[in-house]
Amino acid sequence: MKEISELNLPKNILYTKDHEWIDTTSDPMRVGISDYAQDQLGEIVFVELPEAGTSRNRGDQFGTVESVKAVSETFMPVGGEVININTDLSDRPELMNESPYEKGWMMEIRVTDPEELKTLMDRDAYRKFLEGIR
Repeated sequence: MKEISELNLPKNILYTKDHEWIDTTSDPMRVGISDYAQDQLGEIVFVELPEAGTSRNRGDQFGTVESVKAVSETFMPVGGEVININTDLSDRPELMNESPYEKGWMMEIRVTDPEELKTLMDRDAYRKFLEGIR
């Protein structure tokens, strides 16, 4: 397991307490699980993703991530419509371990209410949150 100081936590990413992230600089916005989440799960072996064209509210489950240790549900960081999914993950789920932000993203969404982004944590707040749960 990585130490908190070793985690990859990009500046342009917002995080949830459930360890999902959203990249607010991409259009549509990309969503995935954080470096902390993939590190805790261990080797990821299967990913279930939503269908493009579906809409979900903030906090709704949108998929699952299965590792050799556990199966974890993933939740919407904000409400929105799924525009695209990362089809590479069906053949190479390990991309989530190798590159959780660049190649291991899960889906792209069009955000319904941009105000919901204000409820998420920036990198510094997320790091403090992680320090509190360790």
